[in-house]
Order: sequence, then structure tokens, then C-alpha cells
Amino acid sequence: MKWCLVTNRPDITYDWIDNDQDLRAFTQEALSESHFYLDTEFHREKTYFPQLALVQIATSQRTVIIDPLMVNMKLLRPLFDGPGMCVLHAAQQDLDVMAQSCGYIPSRMLDTQLCAGFLGYSQPSLASLLQSYLKVIVPKGDRLTDWLRRPLTNDQLRYAASDVAYLEEMSSIIFRELETRGRMQWAIDACEELRTRPTGPNPPEDAWLRVKDVRTLKGRARWVAQAIAEWRENRAMDLDLPPRHVLSDIAILGIAQKAPRTPEEMLQSRGVDNRHVNGPHGRALLDAVKQGVDRSSEGELSFPSHDGDDLDKSMRPAATLVSAWVTELARQSDLDAGLLGTRKDINDLLSGAPGARMSEGWRADIVGRDIEDLVAGRKALTFTKENGGNGLRLVDVPST
Repeated sequence: MKWCLVTNRPDITYDWIDNDQDLRAFTQEALSESHFYLDTEFHREKTYFPQLALVQIATSQRTVIIDPLMVNMKLLRPLFDGPGMCVLHAAQQDLDVMAQSCGYIPSRMLDTQLCAGFLGYSQPSLASLLQSYLKVIVPKGDRLTDWLRRPLTNDQLRYAASDVAYLEEMSSIIFRELETRGRMQWAIDACEELRTRPTGPNPPEDAWLRVKDVRTLKGRARWVAQAIAEWRENRAMDLDLPPRHVLSDIAILGIAQKAPRTPEEMLQSRGVDNRHVNGPHGRALLDAVKQGVDRSSEGELSFPSHDGDDLDKSMRPAATLVSAWVTELARQSDLDAGLLGTRKDINDLLSGAPGARMSEGWRADIVGRDIEDLVAGRKALTFTKENGGNGLRLVDVPST
């Protein structure tokens, strides 16, 4: 078997775009393309919001690397709003950073990672798909590369270009296979679901759930932690800093346990120093503590239920059995089981929750309607050891 190493292939070339004139010309040129291929590089280690560092786009004609630090990214919007299909791999973060940094995302999009799930792959990396479909081995990039630094080296830019240089060839194979197996519309619908999902920061009022060891807190302390974490999240967004640069998790836990009423008392909490208690910052923090204390009179602050916790106990064995059947069906059908639905999705369908994801669209086509028939008694699950599988099969129940 012949393998190709990207660094030995002379056909990866790219154009560097760092001025508006070249970007405007490229956008007009790319508008005639039926597909274009997108990737981004960004950082968020020192900021709350991701900082867009590079935008890589390939067309049938050429590959470009755009410097968003030097150009007006609004000039690229006509391409994203146009009729061309944007193809990405593992698109979620790219969509998030484009929405945050540029204010727009592609109007049409296909994600090769998501599409590959309908061919039996489970969240495959770009490198693994390139190796599988094109026999191309992409050298690992330096994960510590500072993509915001200028100038970038030729090797760094070549690596960035390789993220889109092979997407056209690889995706065309994936799309043909999906068409052949009658699954292309499923993939299109799943990608549109990803494209149109809500983007942006998580609700600040839920920030307490991401505080390390917050589950050790009880009663009043939990309410105080919730209020402080919400204040920290809003403050971090205002300053564009990572939340833990504003106030550490250990400080939130310490303050929550003591519920201080004065700056002096707050200084006794672990992880707190003078910069946290002086001036408006300190007053706002004490206000958050008071808010949490006041709200503690509402009762216990509960954590969101895990998958299955909110399902009637009598239904939990059924949910476990259905979940096992969905996993087996996915294996037999060469599908990524994670695409079909989570345990929560199954619980929602079994309990008749409004808007259950498995009751609509492609999920309903594959499994949802069968599960509804199971609940209604029109079908049943049987176990027979066959073909090396676990033998779970769905069968029709004879009408009486």
C-alpha cells in the first residue's frame, strides 16, 4: 500500500492575503464556486472570547490563508452568504469563532466529521479520515504554535493550509458514499442542525456548574457560589479575560463557605487577596455574596439531573434496554450511535416530552418511530444470539 506524506507533496500551495484588495478579489472569485473549504486557527487562553488568528479557505482553483488581523473580514461575508456549500471538518468551534469574531457563519454547511458518522466513524479526526480515504499522512502540528504571532514560518503556514488542501478530494468521496447508501439527506439535516444551534457564551447563571468541586457545597454555600460565579462570568466577559483570571475557583469555594459581609472577612477566604476586596470590584463581590445568602431562603439549589434521573423509575429499565438496542442498531447499520441520540434523547421520547429530538426528522426515520411503536405495544424487543451480535432485535407484535 502506498502512503503519501504531506510534507513530500509539492502540490500544497497557498496565497497569503493580508490586505483588503486581495480579499475582495478572492471573495468575488470564490463566489463562482459550488463548494469552498474552510478552517480557522484561534486562541482563547488569555481572553474570554476566542481570538481569530487565521482563516484558511480552499476552492477548486487555489488555497488562501487570510490574516484577520490585517483585513476587514466583512469583505468575506458575501462568500458565506452566497450559494456555495461550505465544507468544514469538526465545524462547531469554527462556527463559534466566526460568529463571535466576524458576526456571520456560512448559510450552507457540511461537516465531514459529522457526515462520516453516517458511514460508521465515531467523531473521526481529519488526520484519520485523510489516512483512511486518501492514504495521506498529515504531520502533527505544534499544538503550542502561537497563531497570532507575525510573521509565521513557512512550515506553520503550510501546516495551516494542509487543513483545507485535501478537503475537496476527501469530502467528494464521503459525499458519494453517502449518496450511494441513501444517507446524504440525513447528513445534510444533521449538519443544518449543527449550523443553526445557538452560539455564544453559556448563560452566566449556569457558570457555577463549571466551578471545580462545587458539588462539595451544600445549602447556603451553594447559592452563594452560584451568585459569585455569575458575577465572575459577567465580569470576565466585560474584561475579555478567562473567568479564572478574575477570581479563582478555590476563591469562589472559600467565599461561598464563609459568606463574608465585610472586606476584612472576605480576606480570610482562601484564594482572596487585596485586589479582590478593594474598590468597586470588592463591593460588587460582596453584593453577590449577599444576593446568594438572600436567595438561600428559597430552599436547596439543585444540580441539573443526569440523563435518566428525571425519568419515572418504572421506565428506567425500558430506557436501558432501548439504549442497548439503539447501540446495536447503529453497529449493524454502520452508524455512529452518538448521532442517533443520547440517553436523554431516549428518555425524552419514552416520556413523551414535547420536541423530543428522536421524534422528528432523520432520527425519527432511523429509530424514533420504531421506539414509538415499542412504547405503543406495536413492536417488541427480543434477544437471540445471532451473527455474533448481542441479538437484540425489534419485531412486530401480532395484532389480536
